[in-house]
Amino acid sequence: MMLKRIASKFVTRLVACLIIAVAFSSILSNISTVYAQEKFDTKALYTVTGVLVDVREKNAAQAKLKAISDAQLKAFAILAQRLTSPAAAKRLKALGRREVGRMMASLSVEQERSGPGRYIARMTIRFLPEKVRQAFQNAGASFTEEQSPKIVIIPIWNGPEGPVIWQENVWRQAWIDLKAENSLVPIIIPLGDLNDSQALSAEDAIAGHETKLGAVKIRYQADAILVAVATPKTKNSIHATLKGASPLGIVAFDKTYQAKENEDLKALSSRIATRFHFVMLDKWKKKVGTKGAGEAPPQSFSISVPFSSVAEWNNIRIELLTTPGVTGVDVNSISDRGAVVQLTYVGAFPDLQQALKAARLNLALYGGQWVLQPF
Repeated sequence: MMLKRIASKFVTRLVACLIIAVAFSSILSNISTVYAQEKFDTKALYTVTGVLVDVREKNAAQAKLKAISDAQLKAFAILAQRLTSPAAAKRLKALGRREVGRMMASLSVEQERSGPGRYIARMTIRFLPEKVRQAFQNAGASFTEEQSPKIVIIPIWNGPEGPVIWQENVWRQAWIDLKAENSLVPIIIPLGDLNDSQALSAEDAIAGHETKLGAVKIRYQADAILVAVATPKTKNSIHATLKGASPLGIVAFDKTYQAKENEDLKALSSRIATRFHFVMLDKWKKKVGTKGAGEAPPQSFSISVPFSSVAEWNNIRIELLTTPGVTGVDVNSISDRGAVVQLTYVGAFPDLQQALKAARLNLALYGGQWVLQPF
């Protein structure tokens, strides 16, 4: 009997230990999953999808190489608009292909077509967060990485034949083409499948039926749902609205947009959707604030750059363009022996001089003229 009791206690303790081990393993797994999700979210924020390029060159191979380079610049411009202020994004356009290329983590092709001397593709560009943050800091650009909660957008095309919600139309496609799922303000466009069509009609959405809209919001695990209605007024104008409560605050966009030259309703719809999302991004950034170096206004002055050869000038120019704080190098005049350039920078002037010294360039005042030369 004693042996049985000892054996019973041993089995009970063993089972208890196994339960504790399983529970601890589950906790570790959950922690690991949360940590992985956090890392994924950060990486997703620095991923730009749907970058469209269309390049013509002497042959398809050269066109593809240029398209990849163009896609990097285009994606970085989108990323800068996503994370920084409009003024900072404009300054960051001064970064060249080499600087942007150093920040790229990977590139993948979503779709591509090629022909004689032409390459067309839609690409996804992933950037290295640390490299991008450093570029923002060097340019004196404040930024934010705090994403807003997800927002579901219900696009409705209110044409002559009545409102259309789930069928294909230029307005719905414009919102899908934003590919803003990873944006600072993540936008979710419903699939438009049987579940969606049974849950919500165009009339219900326009009327603001809270219960039915709420069902769609819950399905896509979002914090808000907004209805975007586009009504074509003429062959070249659209009246667009986007209204409702959101994490950004109350959204109330209501405007008629005129098409530009050679812009059809499809292109106009795309421009409006992009504009609406841009304003949403701006509202969110103002709400949460930004971090970083701050938005010091850029400063500009004229400098003289003597050189002995074209090769030396090219080297100096490259060093200038890659110097932290320098946002613009505009050539006012150039000759065989030197150039006069307008240098634009952000930050303190002593910091600019130190950064130039690190690049083995000396900026000093001679006879009332700033002169830059290697040492």
